[in-house]
Amino acid sequence: MVFEPPKRLVRALGETAPDGDDWLEKLPEAAQQAVALRELTVERVQVPGGRSSLVVLVRTADGAPAVLKLAPGRSRPEAERAALAHWGGRGAVQLLEPARTEGVLLLERLHPDVSVRSLPEAKALLEAAGTLRRLWVEPPAGFPFETVAERTGRQAEAMRARARVDPEVAPLVDVALAARAELLAAPPEHRLLHGTFRQSKVLAGERMPWLAVGPDPVVGECAFDLARLVRDRVEDLIAQPSGAATTRRRVKRLAESLDVDQERLRGWTLFRAVESGVRAGRVGRPRDAELLLEFAGWL
Repeated sequence: MVFEPPKRLVRALGETAPDGDDWLEKLPEAAQQAVALRELTVERVQVPGGRSSLVVLVRTADGAPAVLKLAPGRSRPEAERAALAHWGGRGAVQLLEPARTEGVLLLERLHPDVSVRSLPEAKALLEAAGTLRRLWVEPPAGFPFETVAERTGRQAEAMRARARVDPEVAPLVDVALAARAELLAAPPEHRLLHGTFRQSKVLAGERMPWLAVGPDPVVGECAFDLARLVRDRVEDLIAQPSGAATTRRRVKRLAESLDVDQERLRGWTLFRAVESGVRAGRVGRPRDAELLLEFAGWL
């Protein structure tokens, strides 16, 4: 089988590697080798798939359904492996083999086309939040993960650089950076977090109704992880006349349901929305940037 990377993956990697991507060039051969090494039978490549990895639906040598995932080093697949191993299937997709090939993960098969996002909004938020709660555990000793301070520090530098060349975003960047500084002054907890959690990262499973996939794990406070969920379906929020009020109610409801400080959740939601909006503008997605920055202005 020829492993053609989905257009969504090619486009997303082009945003982060505009001068070319060596990993993409080697991907078809790497996928063939990974399949042969594990004696897998390929069913299909998942399309449209993710923005940071190739996902292939396969069957193992004994006929069991599984997923083969290949990701470039900058997507931190080995950190994902370590987090999934630590969770051991509690709230997240399960690893089916120990480290065998760098950047290649063999995972339990969930229902790739059925995510929490397919539910009505209120139910989706409830199920997603319940899944996220199970992931918030103590990190392993000597953990190989970034901290929230480290990750947001890199992001803050990119935000400052963008603000210098795009004065329109500078006021929101200043507010977001001030919020980050205040939040990092006294972090209330030290937990292993999913890192990129949203409704589309929660898929239907057989072991449990809903399981998280695709973590970009980080260690820090729970409010940071929950912040990305607040802006789910942002395009629908922006389209509502009551979008700002709905957003504030969502912050309150999620904070209360997961015992997270409401102001800390608001602050991290603001920072992460501005960071995503600035990044979208930088890589040529002006519509996404406009939506995210308008959303951030409500906070």
